[in-house]
Amino acid sequence: MLSYQHGYHAGNAADVHKHALLATVLDYMTRKDKALSYLETHAGRGLYDLSSAAARRTCEAAQGVARLLPRFPADHPYARVLGAVRVRHGATHYPGSPLIAAGLLRRFDRIDLAELHPQENGALLAAMPESPNTRIHRRDGLEMAKALTPPDPRRGLMLIDPSWELREDYTRIAGLLPKLHRKWGVGILMLWYPILPDRRHRPMIRALAEAIPDLMVHEVAFAAARAGHGLEGSGMAVVNPTWGLEAEAARLTEIFKGES
Repeated sequence: MLSYQHGYHAGNAADVHKHALLATVLDYMTRKDKALSYLETHAGRGLYDLSSAAARRTCEAAQGVARLLPRFPADHPYARVLGAVRVRHGATHYPGSPLIAAGLLRRFDRIDLAELHPQENGALLAAMPESPNTRIHRRDGLEMAKALTPPDPRRGLMLIDPSWELREDYTRIAGLLPKLHRKWGVGILMLWYPILPDRRHRPMIRALAEAIPDLMVHEVAFAAARAGHGLEGSGMAVVNPTWGLEAEAARLTEIFKGES
């Protein structure tokens, strides 16, 4: 949706959950000296200033990265990338998933990022490190996912992270993920979704679990960042999880314990 801009929510508790799992997978995959593909369907602007008016308006980062980062070990890949970004851009900055990925991938890895919003796309172009293997697309992310699956190289990961502003998104994703899995059997598909009071994600997750029996699902709960804020938790569904991801999910459960 062109109305959604992540700057209001950057660095919130859901970002911490999503980015910690993403960094863990990419850190594991890059231990092998073999090229991989990284695709992202809703990339955003890539870099966010948590001192901006948008971020201060919601105060979500204060309940997210500011509160939770000290609970991570210093050598965790998420903490390492965040530290490197802040050395380069300043202590108030927070990397979106494109810069999380760029900080862990190698120059010979392929990166394809989709962002339809014109201003966000322009900011993403400015934020991403220059690389001959990085392509930034101004197009619908789910259309890009279908068009580029399977990627070359086939070894790789796709992050699917829609705005979820429309209820139809849940039905659309429930149908799309199994199709992508059939086309790209070796690909790791990571789907982030919000946990809202009406639990509208549950039919989607049930449908995905029926279609993909080995689907990994991890959810964490946390208190609303402010009065009236509907986000009560964060979920990640993973197709073809890497070795060690279940253990990392268990560690995140402990990190988030007591936040709801």
